[in-house]
Amino acid sequence: ATPSPLLTTEQARAQLDARGESISEFARRNGLKPQAVFKVLYGYQKGRRGAAHRAAVALGLKRGEV
Repeated sequence: ATPSPLLTTEQARAQLDARGESISEFARRNGLKPQAVFKVLYGYQKGRRGAAHRAAVALGLKRGEV
């Protein structure tokens, strides 16, 4: 099974928009802090470790374990 392709931040934001889901709703659903999701989505953090890493993986921006 081939892994799904990684998304860009723009694609991840578009997916949230397409689902009509806010950053806060996405964060709650995935057990994340909205601030961490926002920072990764808008490029303030790369998502290398900690909460930012978990947010990037949940958003489909990078591979890894949450």
